[in-house]
Amino acid sequence: MMHSLVPNLMVGNVNETVSFYRDILGFEVVMSMPTSGVMVWAFMKRGGVSLMFQERHSLTDEFPRYKDQPVGATVTFYIDVADVHTLFEHIKGNVIIAAEMHTTPYGSTEFAIEDINGYVLVFAQHK
Repeated sequence: MMHSLVPNLMVGNVNETVSFYRDILGFEVVMSMPTSGVMVWAFMKRGGVSLMFQERHSLTDEFPRYKDQPVGATVTFYIDVADVHTLFEHIKGNVIIAAEMHTTPYGSTEFAIEDINGYVLVFAQHK
């Protein structure tokens, strides 16, 4: 039986990534290595959404096959939110908008941003 999924994303700078997710998107650091100074890994959470971020050299030591892979893979993260319009108004001046606010054929209202590493986050509210 599976209980949860927490992506571990390769990033160029964990400290800068933590600042982006904390200061702009409201995530909090649950755990990091080390606990202060220049981090090589961090686990962050906001509500039911959890993400881990690992510095390139640290991750490629663990998985050498990622050595020549670019940060910001071709993946999108779909995040269900309670109030997509308020979130959009709160962050729009501080992020790169990847897709403007729109209503989908399946009835959700959503928009997408790029984080500072090039990962795409889609925020959606279902009616």
